[in-house]
Amino acid sequence: MTAHRLSADGDPDRAPAAEPAPAAGPRIAPTGRVTTGFVRYLLKHVSGAAVSLLLVLFSSFFIFRLIGGDPIDQLTRERPVSPEQRAAMRAELGLDQPMWNQFYDYIAGTLTGDLGTSFQFRRPISELIIERFPATLLLSGTGVVLAVLLGFWVGSRAGWKQGSRFDRGQVGAGLLLYSAPTFWLGMIAILVFSRYLGLFPVNGMRSPSTPDDLLSQTIDIGHHLVLPVLTYTAVVYAGYLMVMRSSILDEVGADYLTTARAKGLRDDAVRRRHAVPNALLPTITMVFLAIGNIVNGAIITEAVFSWPGLGSLFVSSIFYPDRPVLQALFVLFSGSTIVAVLCAEILYWFIDPRIRRS
Repeated sequence: MTAHRLSADGDPDRAPAAEPAPAAGPRIAPTGRVTTGFVRYLLKHVSGAAVSLLLVLFSSFFIFRLIGGDPIDQLTRERPVSPEQRAAMRAELGLDQPMWNQFYDYIAGTLTGDLGTSFQFRRPISELIIERFPATLLLSGTGVVLAVLLGFWVGSRAGWKQGSRFDRGQVGAGLLLYSAPTFWLGMIAILVFSRYLGLFPVNGMRSPSTPDDLLSQTIDIGHHLVLPVLTYTAVVYAGYLMVMRSSILDEVGADYLTTARAKGLRDDAVRRRHAVPNALLPTITMVFLAIGNIVNGAIITEAVFSWPGLGSLFVSSIFYPDRPVLQALFVLFSGSTIVAVLCAEILYWFIDPRIRRS
């Protein structure tokens, strides 16, 4: 017996048509799920960065207490003072308080933006940092930009031509410069380009005899900047070269590059348009660390060339010793690196789908 499907009025010849199946399409994750995942991811890394910053605060207070010497002895080494005057100076600087009271004042002041007063300069530390930060930003910022651009460009070409003469030469030269001490390279640069050739100034940021107009001052600062920037760039660029070279080597045998070549693209175009953009993803952390190191990356370079930035301030504070300045700069240097890594972790969420699926 054959079964018939009936329509609404009972006519078997007018059976209703089957409902169409829903069209297949891409599966889109619910917005609420993505938002919740990002919030959880953000809280995880922000809390980790906060813990790291607190550990930096705690350690900076106790580490620099290990440096020998009484600050009062440094302040009074040029003129003798009576015991009463010494006691008054200790009370003025808060050194007569118990250790835990000093620790509480230090934490409370740092969290509220009061970094204290320098023993050496007898000025607020925040003023010293604001005054010297532009010089550090100019030197380290220029050096980081040059190191990143040069390292990524050379690294991409070296990895693309693995085993070639260019690859061996650039990797060898980069590793040689990377392993050389910064102060040694700085001294060699001073001897060759300043002492023997007389092309660049030895130290400082400005010449006293330079006219006060903007153009003359800019040219003079740029003239003083050349040797420190070249020294700093030569030391750090090899790290970016090796990371970029390794990333390119991971992409060389990928199928999408074979497809791009099959379309008729030149080898150089395949490298620039396809391999390099994908190889840049693993280097994001390096780039953000470079940004964080703009503040603290040129301490030795500044000391060698007497560049009036935060690095030279840090070195002079070690020899004084100036505990409040050391504490403040240590927190600033460490905090900039922690924040840079946090920014890199947040950016990974948006550019790496594997993190969003985890």
